Amino acid sequence: MSENAIGKLRVDKWLFYARLFKTRTIASAAVAQGQFRINSQLVKKPSYMIKIGDVLTFPKSDYIRVIEIKLLAKNRGPATVAVTLYDDLDPPQPKRRDNKLLTAEREKGSGRPTKRERRDTDKLRDFI
Repeated sequence: MSENAIGKLRVDKWLFYARLFKTRTIASAAVAQGQFRINSQLVKKPSYMIKIGDVLTFPKSDYIRVIEIKLLAKNRGPATVAVTLYDDLDPPQPKRRDNKLLTAEREKGSGRPTKRERRDTDKLRDFI
C-alpha cells in the first residue's frame, strides 16, 4: 500500500513537492536540524508522516513560516499546483527598509543626477 493511499506522506517529500525547499536533500537537512514543529510537536526526523490538516511551523530565511497542509501530492509539479498544497497562515511580510535615510530617492523620469546633486547626496550620507 502506498503512502498516499493511507493519507500520509513523509514531511521531507511534501516540503519538496510544495516547493518550499529547492531539493529534497535540503528539506531533509532542515528537518533533521530540529527546527520543525508539526502541530506544536518538535520533529527531528525527515521520515515523519504528515497528513492533511497538520500545521507546520519552521524558520525560512528571515521569517517563521506557519503552514497548514491542504493536500498531499504524488510528485513535484509546477509552482501553480504547489501553491494549492498548503494554506499560509502567517504569510511573510515584505522587508522593511531600515536604512531609508541612507538611500537617495529620485523622482521617476528625472534622469541621472548631476555632479552637484551627487555631491549633495554624498554630503548628506557623510553627515548621517
